[in-house]
Amino acid sequence: MSNNSQFSFGAATGVGSLPGGDAREAARTATGAFEDFPFLPELPSRGPGADMIGRTAGLLAEVYARVEPSGWRVGDRPGRDTKRAWAWLGEDLDALEEFTQGYEGPLKVQAVGPWTLAAALELRNGESALSDLGAARDLAGSLTEGLRNHLADVRRRVPGARIVLQLDEPSLMAVLRGHVRSASGYRTHRAVDRQLVEDTLREVVGAHGSGPVVVHSCAPDVPFALLRRAGAAGVSFDFSLLTERDDDAIGEAVEAGTRLFAGVVPGTDTALSDPAGSVMGVRTLWRRLGLRPGLLAEAVTITPSCGLAGASPEYARRALAHCVRAARSLADNPE
Repeated sequence: MSNNSQFSFGAATGVGSLPGGDAREAARTATGAFEDFPFLPELPSRGPGADMIGRTAGLLAEVYARVEPSGWRVGDRPGRDTKRAWAWLGEDLDALEEFTQGYEGPLKVQAVGPWTLAAALELRNGESALSDLGAARDLAGSLTEGLRNHLADVRRRVPGARIVLQLDEPSLMAVLRGHVRSASGYRTHRAVDRQLVEDTLREVVGAHGSGPVVVHSCAPDVPFALLRRAGAAGVSFDFSLLTERDDDAIGEAVEAGTRLFAGVVPGTDTALSDPAGSVMGVRTLWRRLGLRPGLLAEAVTITPSCGLAGASPEYARRALAHCVRAARSLADNPE
């Protein structure tokens, strides 16, 4: 049930986070680098509330969170930490609006998905929401409602854009395998049933109505088939973590029309190869799967391997520009 058969994605985009704390500079970078697929930047180095979990906690409907020494914890009302998350998101949206005047095309916004949120957000007793599956489901419902409001706000600000929602789920496999540690650290929460994981994801994917949702994880063993069944139109992953074990799932995903967001450009400062070298692995995978070379540009968007928050500003700009050149190389020479 992928939503992207009629949707045109750009050839390259960013993952989400950028270094630094200047919203206008970040928006200029994200829109300037990707003229046909910009994204709403996240600047976690600003501190609590700009981090991945705090930012998404600020989007929740009628659920509020505050920072404790152990992390984000659900509270009764919007305190200083929630208000800070709102202020920073507002600043980021103002900057994006300024740099997307008249823009028409795909535009990506990111939020943490329900299972990574449940693994990270603590209930009042200090245990993560994952310890209480009823609480985890309630959290997913609040996230779904909050995302609907957020996406409506983005649509008002950039009316010509076709919005792509990215759900960040780096903890998804840990949730499925029972590897998420309890508050004490001495035990792990039990594995969550795959069907419940899939159903909950489908509910949150539904927050975007008929719009496409991409699920991002830069952890190993991304569950491509489960994400596809949950309605994801695309899957974003660190290409270097793929193994031949993933081949069948990827081949089936591509044939079902799932967009692959291939993270091929390293997320921290390093020497970059030539653009063609960066996508050599993608071409090799294609040959191994026996897929038509002409399908490459229609099925793949090139991205950094993960967020760029840990990179230098100069490297982050180079990495984004490199994604665009690598995507062009893939389109020009699919063989």
